[in-house]
Amino acid sequence: MKNYKQIILYFLFSVLVVSNGCGTGINLFSQSDDVKLGREVSGEISKNPKEYPIFKGDPLIKKYINDRIFNHILSSNQITSRNIYKYELEIIDDPKVFNAFALPGGYIYVYTGLLKYLNSEAALAGVIGHEIAHAERRHGTKRMTTSYGVGFLLSLVLGNNPSQVSQIAGNLFVGLAFLANSRSDENEADEFSFNFLRDTRYYPGGVKFFFEHMKADSLVKNNPGEIEKFLSTHPDPIDRIASTDERLKLAGLPIMNYKSNGTGIYNDLYYSNVKKKLEIYYKNSGK
Repeated sequence: MKNYKQIILYFLFSVLVVSNGCGTGINLFSQSDDVKLGREVSGEISKNPKEYPIFKGDPLIKKYINDRIFNHILSSNQITSRNIYKYELEIIDDPKVFNAFALPGGYIYVYTGLLKYLNSEAALAGVIGHEIAHAERRHGTKRMTTSYGVGFLLSLVLGNNPSQVSQIAGNLFVGLAFLANSRSDENEADEFSFNFLRDTRYYPGGVKFFFEHMKADSLVKNNPGEIEKFLSTHPDPIDRIASTDERLKLAGLPIMNYKSNGTGIYNDLYYSNVKKKLEIYYKNSGK
């Protein structure tokens, strides 16, 4: 049973980190199913500290992100499932991973590598808004419905068809490449993040800041493995920058970039409450 749960976890993870579109938009799962699936996978993640080490450093970092950024975004009137989903944010302690992901039902994970790399609250708000959008738009379970069908998945969850687990396990090796062909859900998540942030104190173009930063410096050169992995499962960053700039133009908003320090960016607060604390943590821990 343990191996079965691990296989389900990795299947869900490969689907959800990529979070690509499902074409028809049909979803045979209910929102309560989303919550149950997210809770199950979140539980498995917590039992696997070797691969998903939960951050145990300065608790003020998570408190600050939760109180000032995460909960503030969730106050947007455009987030319609906040009373259904169990929106929670967790930090994974891996300074080499520049990523974040969402599970069904509102479980959001951010890696410390990404937190260290970002340089403003607006940039993190853009990422968090993007992941909340994946949950709100139910991209994970839509993709699962399209790929396998609810009957097939339900038989696995209930343990009625355990022989089919090998089929899912096999698909793990090709799933990322296959799912990366579709870009619609990533674009939709960017759009919804933009709209969520318009209801907040944050500059709505923050969703593009990570890609601008990555494009401008030597991140790809210094971290080829992690960045190639990231790019293999995400749409072209240049396209995402251009799409966000177009949204800003249409909204009559100024086009700022990741180096900007204007209204709604909050560079200094982010540095003192997140980046500096993480720098101290990693210096003292020797990681």
